[in-house]
Amino acid sequence: MSSPAPSAELKKAFQTARSEFKELSIKELKDFEIMFMKYDTSNDGFIDQMELKYMMEKLGYPQTHIGLKAMIKEIDEDNDEKMAYREFLLIFRYAKTGKLQCQGLKDLAGSIDVSSSGVGGAAKFFEDKAKATVDSVYDRDRAHLEKQKQEAAEKKVRQEAFKDKASMFK
Repeated sequence: MSSPAPSAELKKAFQTARSEFKELSIKELKDFEIMFMKYDTSNDGFIDQMELKYMMEKLGYPQTHIGLKAMIKEIDEDNDEKMAYREFLLIFRYAKTGKLQCQGLKDLAGSIDVSSSGVGGAAKFFEDKAKATVDSVYDRDRAHLEKQKQEAAEKKVRQEAFKDKASMFK
């Protein structure tokens, strides 16, 4: 079952994040968008305490009620006791700069490695992030676009091969 399409407001938040969070590549941002929508089960554009509880359990880091409140409080800039997409991205920005205080947020940031295995990957988040600081976001975005071009070319070749095979049956 796929997630419903994001609302216009959430799409705007996704677009705004692409200009604000320049330290994250396009691929990372897209993967974070997918993850955010996956755990925003109420589809209201926010991750509330219960959705955060569910996310942390699914990622293997269950939290107490107090722990969840502390996690939200640390990044909740507008004090609405829920996490907007921008606040969600702050977790990863603060993880890079060492500003995270709450262990639950550190666990969350450490459990996600979008650079090698997509959203939900675990393993070497901080090692990959240290490596990512050596190369530029521009280089990663360029590599992502090159990969998309290559995949499009391969798709075209497959389609042509299919047409050739299909013409034999006419």
